[in-house]
Amino acid sequence: MTTTTDIAESNSISDHVNYDPNHLLDALIEKLHLKNDAALSRALEVAPPVISKIRHRRLPVGASLLIRMHEVSELSIRELRELMGDRREKFRISDKQFKPKPAGSAPSPTSGSAE
Repeated sequence: MTTTTDIAESNSISDHVNYDPNHLLDALIEKLHLKNDAALSRALEVAPPVISKIRHRRLPVGASLLIRMHEVSELSIRELRELMGDRREKFRISDKQFKPKPAGSAPSPTSGSAE
């Protein structure tokens, strides 16, 4: 008998299986007529280890890199996301990004200045 927990686990696992940043990188290399990851890193103006970390799934494709890929390839953001298997319709942004910092956490303008 399949439980709700089993279904939830299988859905999250299948989501990870469908996510493939290599497909995105390979598609960009082909579209831009590049030879390899080093050429792609130059085209995107990022350090070569960034591409390597994305390929080995140690670094996600961030928003700024996705925008850069769009600018260089002229593919839409949606097309780029689909190439890497990201089929989400909505994105959730953390509430913490919109909360003001506590008043005591900001450094004073005079702290750390040499006299």
